[in-house]
Amino acid sequence: MAKTKYGKYVIREPIANMKGTPLIHICAEKGCYGADFPNFPAEQTVVFVAEPVVMNPQPHAHDFDQLLCFFSSNPKNLFDFGAEVEIFLGEEGESHTFDTPTIVYIPKGLIHCPVNVKKVDKPILFMHICFAPEYTRSVGDMSGHPEHADFQKFSPEEIKKLKGK
Repeated sequence: MAKTKYGKYVIREPIANMKGTPLIHICAEKGCYGADFPNFPAEQTVVFVAEPVVMNPQPHAHDFDQLLCFFSSNPKNLFDFGAEVEIFLGEEGESHTFDTPTIVYIPKGLIHCPVNVKKVDKPILFMHICFAPEYTRSVGDMSGHPEHADFQKFSPEEIKKLKGK
């Protein structure tokens, strides 16, 4: 592919290998496979969820705002949401359960988690967007959160398998 003036801003296949799980990821964390731009002002990860899982089991908070997005994996019907998700918010651990596409806004400093994907009849997409270049916690430890340094590039053979070729 020929070099172009703005081609450096187009990230093709930004797919990281997190211990065998493919995810879409970009950040500015030094040493992370997704750190394509050293001054990128946000951190984003997208994961395909095909089975029940508890994500981030420890309640925690951040020094930045965050969005937690739960979407249908059916591009023909965004309402085709085949999961039940529970999230806990605030120091009280207030429970919120939903079974439709949902975005949860987490303001800076709000204690949140765990996120419990209780039931999956059809896979969903989970995306978090942190309005900071690196994922850090101001309250709580990093238990249950993958280290970005563990993100690797898939080999060409692994990419062929993922693409079904």
